[in-house]
Amino acid sequence: MHIPSLFVDPFSPLLQHPTEQRLKNVAHAPKRPCNLTTVEKQLAVRNALRYIPKEHHALLAKEFAEELNTYGHIYGYRFMPNFDLYAPPVSEVGANCEKASAIILMILNNLDKRVAQFPQELVTYGGNGQVFSNWIQFRLVLRYLFTMTDHQTLVLYSGHPLGLFPSTPDSPRMTVTNGMMIPSYSTKELYDKYFALGVTQYGQMTAGSFCYIGPQGIVHGTTITVLNAGRRMGLSSLAGKVFVTAGLGGMSGAQPKAAKIAGCIGVIAEISKTALLKRHQQGWLDVYSKDLEEIVNWIKEFREKKAAISIGYLGNVVDLWERLAEEPECLVELGSDQTSLHNPFLGGFYPAGLTFEESNELMTSDPAKFKKLVQDSLIRQIAAIDKIAAKGMYFWDYGNAFLLECHRAGANLLREDAQDDKSFRYPSYMQDIMGDIFSMGFGPFRWVCTSGKPEDLRLTDLTACKIIDELKETNVPEYVKQQYLDNKKWIEEAEKNELVVGSQARILYSDRAGRVALAAAFNELVRTGKVSAPIVISRDHHDVSGTDSPFRETSNVYDGSAFTADMAVQNCIGDSFRGATWVALHNGGGVGWGDVINGGFGLVLDGSPDASRRAEGMLNWDVPNGVARRSWSGNAKAQEAIRRAEQQVDGMKVTIPVEADEELLKTLKF
Repeated sequence: MHIPSLFVDPFSPLLQHPTEQRLKNVAHAPKRPCNLTTVEKQLAVRNALRYIPKEHHALLAKEFAEELNTYGHIYGYRFMPNFDLYAPPVSEVGANCEKASAIILMILNNLDKRVAQFPQELVTYGGNGQVFSNWIQFRLVLRYLFTMTDHQTLVLYSGHPLGLFPSTPDSPRMTVTNGMMIPSYSTKELYDKYFALGVTQYGQMTAGSFCYIGPQGIVHGTTITVLNAGRRMGLSSLAGKVFVTAGLGGMSGAQPKAAKIAGCIGVIAEISKTALLKRHQQGWLDVYSKDLEEIVNWIKEFREKKAAISIGYLGNVVDLWERLAEEPECLVELGSDQTSLHNPFLGGFYPAGLTFEESNELMTSDPAKFKKLVQDSLIRQIAAIDKIAAKGMYFWDYGNAFLLECHRAGANLLREDAQDDKSFRYPSYMQDIMGDIFSMGFGPFRWVCTSGKPEDLRLTDLTACKIIDELKETNVPEYVKQQYLDNKKWIEEAEKNELVVGSQARILYSDRAGRVALAAAFNELVRTGKVSAPIVISRDHHDVSGTDSPFRETSNVYDGSAFTADMAVQNCIGDSFRGATWVALHNGGGVGWGDVINGGFGLVLDGSPDASRRAEGMLNWDVPNGVARRSWSGNAKAQEAIRRAEQQVDGMKVTIPVEADEELLKTLKF
């Protein structure tokens, strides 16, 4: 990778089209819907030309129009680098501001072809999780970051660099928003229009905030979810137990690795041969077949052996569930789904009866027919799941809107006692499994060793182990100690499990006390030179305080506030003035556009006292905010956690709810 060429003026001289790079064998996004009028298509081209000096308009207007017609979006492929991108050691970036160098590293990692789902379309994961809307924005953002100082802040509107603005060293170096819409216009139908116009984008969660760390980012959460799902069934061990699910593309690619770490037999369906082979070649998927009978025979063989293995089915998930439902015995103990159903009709779900290629063609050539096929397939899939669940399988929605889209397709999924439109017969993994973990304050904390050295990451792992050992000896409830024990096992085995794809990064579920201690210890490692370059700390937006989503992260909030978004917005605001190096706030992510608001941050630990101050101040807000909200909604574990935090953090005083008497309420007349 030729790093200096990323920062040159792309217009003088005008970059040559990267023809050879475009021909490389990588997965590509399907054609995007472009239901624009002729006038609106002219507007889309006009919008893209705003970045371009006038002397190049005649040439590039034609290129942009051709891209819009061919791909449904203007990606500006001419401005794509003519080499593969990856996260280099931060010392090789050489930006004017060290923190900006770290941000550049994070952006490049999100577009690494080993990490990104559709790297040439700037999609990191989830089928449409954009890093930028086009490659011109990529070029301009990198140039701004390369030249900026500690007295400037870069502002991004849905990928568009508004510019550098004066600020202070204590301010964020970058603020990011993605998909922020006037509420009445935040609909899935209008998204296609505004994305085609180039004025907004779907940043998913850590795609548009530049904090994705490859599928490892969800391996830990998936492992914890599978383990705790087994515990709900009364299983102390998952040896010989079968977990069936779908998806090997972006974040869902973590499932085979997580299943094996949890000790079970993971069976994962994937319709895309490219996506399946990518995980197989990485060593994350042990075996695969397109023959359902071979899949069933493997399941029976490894159930008998009680051996952990990850099995890929190259085919449609509906066919897999229906074949398993035919078995007289229950071959499946645990079931879920991680297809990208936040985007069901544009590549997030592939209907039964069509090949991968046929679906990609039909979804744009005849959207109405494709939608009907998707919904028919969803009804078939949930019917097969119902049959196996009746035999004893525990099934849960993985927060990808699977149950929601089955319900919208016409399946009868609401509970008989449902008081709202999110109380389904099957639980969300947040309601049954992860919700209490978030209420305790545990969530997906992350860090990246910007040196790129495995030995630096190894030292942070050892440091994390020591901190967990200290924390589990403190005066906390037993259920909190269980979380510490699970996380200790994870971090001890992390290097052995070969989780790194892309940057030298790690994820660890941690609570407020843990994150504050980890940040302080990591900053000290940098200060003393034991770690050779700054460490970036971050987290998934899918966290204690980061996301308001009634069908996922806040689905276990029952006071009526699950459909509000104050928590995520306040979290981003609070992180910005408490020390974050950059902050992001998004519409969409996980369950889809218009159904969730979420945010995240990045914070560079450079070994300075200032970095230590920033980290402590920000982390003592970033976690307790969500715990306090969950406490107010009536969650007992959150109430315990926030009271404990009040005793440990100077200046924290939280409003604690007073519970009303149920019998008193029943006497009231309305």
